[in-house]
Amino acid sequence: MATAARSAGRAPTWQGQRAQPTRILLLRHGQTELSVERRYSGRGNPALTDLGRRQAAAAAQRLGERAEIAAVISSPLQRARSTAEAVAEQLGVAVDIDDGFIETDFGGWEGLTFTEAAERDPELHARWLGDTTVAPPGGESFAQVSERIAATRDAVLQRYPGSSVLVVSHVTPIKTMLRDALAAGPELLFRLHLDLASLSIAEFYPDGGSVVRLVNDTGHLD
Repeated sequence: MATAARSAGRAPTWQGQRAQPTRILLLRHGQTELSVERRYSGRGNPALTDLGRRQAAAAAQRLGERAEIAAVISSPLQRARSTAEAVAEQLGVAVDIDDGFIETDFGGWEGLTFTEAAERDPELHARWLGDTTVAPPGGESFAQVSERIAATRDAVLQRYPGSSVLVVSHVTPIKTMLRDALAAGPELLFRLHLDLASLSIAEFYPDGGSVVRLVNDTGHLD
């Protein structure tokens, strides 16, 4: 009743909502050796580099001051978990592992550079760059990732209505969440850049409305 009363007293947003949104803070993991070499890094499980651990610590220092964060949720992969654990320690909460936030399965392109993948499968790679329904050999298409992320996001919204939640994940899941919040087309996946350990923020309202408040912020790394 108290929450409903507070919502009723709120001035409407520019989209007309009065209810409290669920704010999802989206943190990309820190650097790994595959990041340094710009290789496809999907379901492989490299650890953070020394710089990656410093990036995680910087993110933890920034986000540790946000007492409103109700939960820290991480991809199961080591690079995300290590980053999430650094923040969770600052907040004094446990890390909740959610397989839904895992990175795209790049299949046969795992560990390859862009050039190596294009040389190995030139026709498939070219089609993959322009069609989200095309999957890498033995891997997962961006359309499949989108379905997975939508279901995972909806579960988070149901579990944490009106709260702030930190999700530590990877490039494709974060881009997908931002794209969905913007109701943008698939082109965003190919045109949006996300730095390592960058922070983005999207808010999702109970009526289905959404807004993006921050994209690719790396101010804590300066």
